[in-house]
Amino acid sequence: MQNTNRKVFDNLISRTKIYLVIILLLLVIICVQNTNWIIPSIIVMLLVVSYTYFANNKRKNEISETLQDLTISVDSAAKSTLINSPFPLIILETDGNIIWRSSKFVSEFENVEIDLYLDEIMDDVKKDIENSKNVDKHAKIPQYIEKELTIQDKVYRVIGKYVHSNNREKKAKKEYMVMVYFIDITENTILQQKYIDTRSCVEIISIDNYEENMQLLDAEEKPQIIAEIDKAILEWANQTNGILIKTEHNRYICVFEQRYLENVKEDKFSILDKIKEINTHEKIPFTLSIAVSNEGDTDKEKYKSAQTAMDLVLGRGGDQAVIRENDIYRFFGGKAQEVEKRTKVKARIVSHALEDLIRESDKVMIMGHKNPDIDVMGSSMGIYRLAKTLDKNAYIIQDEGFSTLENFKAELDKETEYEDVLISKEVALENIEENTLLVIVDTHKRNFVIAPEILENAKKVVVIDHHRRSEDYIEDATLTFQEVYASSAAELVTELLQYAETNVELKTIEAESLYAGIMMDTKNFTFKTGVRTFEAAAYLRKCGVDIIRVKKWFQSDLYSFNKIAEIVKSAEMVSSTIAVAMNQDKEKDSNLVCAKAADELLTISNVTASFVLGNLGDKICISGRSIGDVNVQVILEKLGGGGHITLAGAQVEGMTMEEAKDLLIQKIHEYFEEMQS
Repeated sequence: MQNTNRKVFDNLISRTKIYLVIILLLLVIICVQNTNWIIPSIIVMLLVVSYTYFANNKRKNEISETLQDLTISVDSAAKSTLINSPFPLIILETDGNIIWRSSKFVSEFENVEIDLYLDEIMDDVKKDIENSKNVDKHAKIPQYIEKELTIQDKVYRVIGKYVHSNNREKKAKKEYMVMVYFIDITENTILQQKYIDTRSCVEIISIDNYEENMQLLDAEEKPQIIAEIDKAILEWANQTNGILIKTEHNRYICVFEQRYLENVKEDKFSILDKIKEINTHEKIPFTLSIAVSNEGDTDKEKYKSAQTAMDLVLGRGGDQAVIRENDIYRFFGGKAQEVEKRTKVKARIVSHALEDLIRESDKVMIMGHKNPDIDVMGSSMGIYRLAKTLDKNAYIIQDEGFSTLENFKAELDKETEYEDVLISKEVALENIEENTLLVIVDTHKRNFVIAPEILENAKKVVVIDHHRRSEDYIEDATLTFQEVYASSAAELVTELLQYAETNVELKTIEAESLYAGIMMDTKNFTFKTGVRTFEAAAYLRKCGVDIIRVKKWFQSDLYSFNKIAEIVKSAEMVSSTIAVAMNQDKEKDSNLVCAKAADELLTISNVTASFVLGNLGDKICISGRSIGDVNVQVILEKLGGGGHITLAGAQVEGMTMEEAKDLLIQKIHEYFEEMQS
């Protein structure tokens, strides 16, 4: 108030001085013109000054009284508003001591243990003060705190304002008080939740093996089976009170409100198992793929999002469901083995499309995944031969991990044609051009290729892979040939070569590398082999494959054999049938040794799955193998890996071998809990 009075008085005195100066100047001018006016002018000036002084004092007192009355009125109104605040209000010290509570606060929380909620608020206050001290001892704490609290059946927006304490001792220590308002937003929260609950979710349901199974059923049996499938899907969809439309003979669209999405999650898509229980004389169960999405502002955008999710499910082999929510995929099911497709139409179409892309390109570069195996090399060499047959320059990008294929590399070094074909990723990056075709083999994961930067620079990309699709897949590929039923990428490439319009003559080393890729991924034609796997092997055998020479590529030296034996000996059992072992030694070929040890563990009776951890130095690699009863892919996906039901791998960083092992065992237990629930 004193500052306000002083400003008003200063303005008043400043204007009065100006008037007095003007009067003085006028009197001086008059006196210069007529000296007789000197004495009267002095008298007039004295009278004016005296009157001005008297008038200013009087106005000063009047203004002071008016401002004082106004300030008192404002202070009274502020205090009245504070005391009678329509919102519950409390004033706290930073140590949690309560200074004052409004009457509204007392009545609102009369029957509530409010101290528990005040402690939560004070935790935030202490964090603010501590953070400000950590940043700068002279730094100021934030002016406000804001959070939401649910107190009994009401939701409050809690707003707190920091103010300096009036206590001199505390003020000297820069202590604060916090004025905390509790604003009831229960009604707004309910309305917001109603809005969220009534938003639509779009669900796509597809029967995976409809065409194949219908060909095996008798004519009189087909209507009955179709009716049973329709009834089961309709009954399950009715649980969400949604609208179900059958758009094709094997495809359904369902739209339901988001309030039922949690029920769908809790149900864990039981329809997947119900469909497989439908009896057919052929004993080949039907399986479903389901994709649900709530992402998008319109139903059309949600449908597109669900369609993208469906592509991901089908790329993982079907017989599972996925929910896409907040840019996160959550998978359910995936217990069945992939079903081999008997039709070869797709392989023929892709083969012709690949030939056209190669013809339209200036050069072809072929790249696999990091730490390439013989499946990568065999597939790469098959694509290389196709490009050379079409008179195109082709190059295979190699990785440092190529050293794991020393026996094969020794044979390849004898081929003079390949001296300039194998190039480093640095050379490839320098020579990639606008019209260069990049072919990715044995992986579809963007961050798992040898050089992601090459993928970013490529304008035309072809993906050939046999692994189940993961979230980090290459979305913008020009052509994708991803068949999870296939044993290996080498099998897929062999089919492409068989159905190419151009007659491709494989060299012996190329045919043997393709055969070796199939043999390695099937564990000597034991796992994941179908009719087309043997057809591809037979085609390669006609091309001059020496099976004995290929077998020698996989021979282990005595040191490696003993190392594998030690790993197998150290294995421990988890969940009664899962073998887990570790290779503690840091070796460049640790991932290869771990894979062989995991295979060896499966030869032990009562072992349904095996996991072996290896030390790569900066990373821990994990190889998973299964006879089919346990889905090792789902387990290792929890650790950022992937693969197939019977064969998968993963790499983890930032932890010790023991920590990685404990985490793996934790994920194994989680898997069995999910299967039982």
